[in-house]
Amino acid sequence: MQSFDLKNIQKQAGESEERYLEFLRVPSMSVGLYRLPAGGTDLQSPHKQDEVYYVLAGKAKLQGATESRDAFPGAVLFVEAGAQHKFVDIEEDLELLVFFTPAEQS
Repeated sequence: MQSFDLKNIQKQAGESEERYLEFLRVPSMSVGLYRLPAGGTDLQSPHKQDEVYYVLAGKAKLQGATESRDAFPGAVLFVEAGAQHKFVDIEEDLELLVFFTPAEQS
């Protein structure tokens, strides 16, 4: 069993220039904190894993190949493995918990 203090993870992420900070990795999943600034560009490409985003803060849209979904605090967004997606129209600094299953490959 493990536990994590989200405030400490957010502080650690704030001290880094990296947009993604992974804090859990086991074979079946990985979890990290992803941050995008207001007006920023999301450069991610499709992943080989299913992915769930839990929006902690901010406002944007998650754009897929044919549709988009609003991203706002409390929203839970699912993207299946291999699907094109990125956050667009980032109106407020975006902060997300990201869950990959199985663990994200480097």
